[in-house]
Amino acid sequence: MMSFAIDTLGSLWMWGNCPQQTDTGEFCLVSSPAPLPVWDFHGHIVVKVACGNEHVVAAVSTGETYTGGDLVCYAWGNNNHGQLGLGHKESRGRPQVIPMFNEESSWAVYEIACGAFHTAILAYNKSYDQDMGSKCFTFGLGDNGQLGHGTAMSSCLPELVNGLPHDLVLISIDCGLFHTTVVSSDGEVWCWGMEKGLGLCPDASFTGNDAGDALYPLRVHSPETNGFKFMGPVQIACGAAHTVLVAGDGYRMWAWGRGRSGVLGRGETTDSYVPCVVMWPPLDEDYKEIEAGMNREVKAREDAGATVESEQKLAASAEEIEFLRRKLTLMERYATVLHISIFRKPLDERTLPQSLKDSGVFDIRKEFENMMEAADNEELARMEMFYRSMLSSVKDKLMKRRVQEMVKECFRSLSTGRPPY
Repeated sequence: MMSFAIDTLGSLWMWGNCPQQTDTGEFCLVSSPAPLPVWDFHGHIVVKVACGNEHVVAAVSTGETYTGGDLVCYAWGNNNHGQLGLGHKESRGRPQVIPMFNEESSWAVYEIACGAFHTAILAYNKSYDQDMGSKCFTFGLGDNGQLGHGTAMSSCLPELVNGLPHDLVLISIDCGLFHTTVVSSDGEVWCWGMEKGLGLCPDASFTGNDAGDALYPLRVHSPETNGFKFMGPVQIACGAAHTVLVAGDGYRMWAWGRGRSGVLGRGETTDSYVPCVVMWPPLDEDYKEIEAGMNREVKAREDAGATVESEQKLAASAEEIEFLRRKLTLMERYATVLHISIFRKPLDERTLPQSLKDSGVFDIRKEFENMMEAADNEELARMEMFYRSMLSSVKDKLMKRRVQEMVKECFRSLSTGRPPY
């Protein structure tokens, strides 16, 4: 009887029969035909929300932003069966933290769901990675075994569903009016609650040991594998009295439970006590052509993506080559100038020093001595003139600097009236 939505900024909105608090602090339902903001979460990010007949559960960030991590669970609304998980049956008009899933809790919440008068939560221990296994907690009305605790008793506090295997990694959960369903990462589906976990199926013809409600989780048989695993599980969802599983990595759906009004999508309005394939997309020749077209489109996108990626890599490689070419040109210029200044001739690959060829280490002193040993008298004379000219230039430069320093010192002495040294 109410709707909730989370906007792109993480704010929560509600409309319909909204849980509210009177001026005296009492719980009430107020009808609103237009969405209203839930101001209690201002400054936080609402990540998940679920609602039952008259109660709401939300998973909210601990801070102003959310990038994954700890979530705090809040609940409010009608609490006549303990479906808020607060440890009592007093209704609340404003969000209250569920103590077991507060900021200091050892459990990390990642999925929430609500039935008519019960709540289910998936969480994993913060001390371990989620891949090590996750747990299911339920609370609220338990008359039809929808809590999965092995009894028909209700619970005001979150309790573990012990009938599930310990190493399951549960990826999705949902609740019908009086049943609960989960699916694991390896494709196992478990149901419990009214009519063996089918939901509200008054015409169900169970007999003997199979009769009645499921107080513990029951594993659902998979017609696809003739076992208990559905291929490529994605998500589970429940109507009032039927269940739908999205599998095949999103390309196949299974449905079971009450079939009135054709809600199972299998071309009939009869109930189904086992999963049946939803006729979507239509299973005919047109679908095969559509599927082939989709495959061609996916292949085209992949090819286009590969082309763009190749072009980007080529552009990056071209930029790197150009950068290395500029660096190499600069190093060649520097090496040439340095070689001329020492050996009075440009660096040439044909006359590359032997030490550099043999070991990659250039011993300038040794090469200089070798060059003088190999030079004739005429070459030595040219070398002497070359280096004498260089030395003269250095001496002239030093002399000019000394004269400049003496002139500066004289000017400073004259300005202060003190004789120069």
